[in-house]
This record gives sequence, C-alpha cells and structure tokens, in this order.
Amino acid sequence: MNQALKELIESHHNIVFFGGAGVSTESGIPDFRSKDGLYAREDFKYPPEQMLSRSFFDSHPKDFFDFYRKILLAPNKGPSKIHYKLAELEKEGKLSAIITQNIDGLHQQAGSQKVFELHGSILRNYCMKCRQFYSEEIIRKTDGIPLCQNDKGIIKPDVVLYEENLNNHVIAEAISHLQKADMLIIAGTSLAVYPAAGLIDYFKGDTIVIINLDTTPRDKIATLLIHDSISHALCD
Repeated sequence: MNQALKELIESHHNIVFFGGAGVSTESGIPDFRSKDGLYAREDFKYPPEQMLSRSFFDSHPKDFFDFYRKILLAPNKGPSKIHYKLAELEKEGKLSAIITQNIDGLHQQAGSQKVFELHGSILRNYCMKCRQFYSEEIIRKTDGIPLCQNDKGIIKPDVVLYEENLNNHVIAEAISHLQKADMLIIAGTSLAVYPAAGLIDYFKGDTIVIINLDTTPRDKIATLLIHDSISHALCD
C-alpha cells in the first residue's frame, strides 16, 4: 500500500470510498472512457453510449439486449484484491460505506455490507408491468427481448441508463455518509458522469484521496493524489 495512504487510513476512522469503473478492471470488466474502454470501441452497429440510453432501450429493445448480454453480462473473474481490501477495511471499522458507480455487484460478493449502488445492478431485473423479480441468469439465458412469464412485460435490468434519474433513497444515504465521513477515497473514476460525480461535494471531512491512472477534473481538491493503479496504491 502507498505509505502516505496507509498513514492517512490509520489516522481516520470514518472513511467513505467512492469508486468507478476502474475498480473492476482487474476483474476483467472494461471501463468506459479510457483509450481502450467501452466507448472507444467501434465494432457495434450503434455507439455504445447511445445504446446505454433510455430512449434507445425504448426504441430498440432487441438491439439493447443483444448489446447488454454481450458486454454488460460478459463473464468476469469475480472480486479482485481491491474489492477484498475494501471489505477488510469495513470489517476493521475503518470504512463506513462504499459508494459505487459500478453495476457488477462485486463489492457485495467480496463481503462488503454497506454499498450504495448509484447506477443500480445487473443482478436485479424486474418486469416493467408487474415488477416480478428476475435473476441475472434468467436474462443471460434468454434470447431477444426478455419477457415476463406472468404478463409478457419487458424485463428491465435495474440499471440506471442515460436519461434516467438516480434512486432518491440511494442518493440520500450516500449523501448522509459523505457528510459524516472524516476521509474520502475516490478511485477508478473520471469524475465526468453527473449527477454521481457531484456527490463528492457533500463531503465535509478533512482528507480527500484521489487514485486514478489519468487526471480528473477534481485533482486539485485532493489532499493526496495518486496516479497509479488502485491495486498498487491500496493493496500491494
């Protein structure tokens, strides 16, 4: 672990971790905005960013689900040492919450208990008519547009698409934990997606650590700025 980061963690007792796609790249899940990320790919019929919008979901549901299964439901390697380290910090009483922009459920799989998923989760899927719950595996095994067995309604992943609002309860809980925290670790995010990125402005503590390979628009607010891999900075 980065020595300066280690000392800051040791001296604080109510840490919140705010993470993005870079947290899960070691699990084999591509990020979005890096030069090798999802949005840089050109092998799809439509731009990936367009296919992740609510208007595209409504107008091209079959194309959406073909893309969704191929990319967002692609097999991954499971939790990485980053996910396990964060779960360990929570068990030690250092980390009070994880606020994540990821939808993969890997934090919970690693053992973290207090996780606020700003953009939802691929693990939850609901009929748009009757709200019947369906597992990720059901979506993975179907072809075309997945339909509810009860009323033939479309089964929509509980994932926040572009043009959709974030969950108010999740936002309120995330803000509450940010306001109470004495240290904020921001990692693996470009801080370019709003309103999620704007949540860090609710932090009132004295220490902000930013860990990211590339620069972010908020680097200047960091108490400690680490341009390195998250695993090397937090785990090694």
